[in-house]
Amino acid sequence: MPLTRFSVSLDSRLVRRFDARIAEEKLPTRSKAIGDLMRAALVKSEWAADGEVAGAIVLVYDHHRHDVVRRLTQAQHDAHHLIISTQHVHLDHDNCLEIIAVRGRSREIEGLLRRLKALKGIKHAALAAGSTGRKLA
Repeated sequence: MPLTRFSVSLDSRLVRRFDARIAEEKLPTRSKAIGDLMRAALVKSEWAADGEVAGAIVLVYDHHRHDVVRRLTQAQHDAHHLIISTQHVHLDHDNCLEIIAVRGRSREIEGLLRRLKALKGIKHAALAAGSTGRKLA
């Protein structure tokens, strides 16, 4: 992959703070840190444009809650075209963690997330918005 060098002029206090953050995160170089920020902005744009994206929906729920497992399964079957895979983890006697890998139009994935969040018994629902990687360097 060919590299492009470019120059950026920034406030020295901002650069010092950024360098401190790079050190905390143990990133090897400023270039790596800036590239990561650029890719994050591009992924955000992919989601805003309702393009084809990928990500993960993370749920925590009480599996004892009346009918939650059936309703969760039904919602996932209704969105089978978005779901790549799921992983189910027993956190303790009552609580489960479900990770749902998704791929499709961002608007549809966000709709699935809203539907899952609305289910009674879901304690936490979050989206890790990602990319298919096709538009990222």
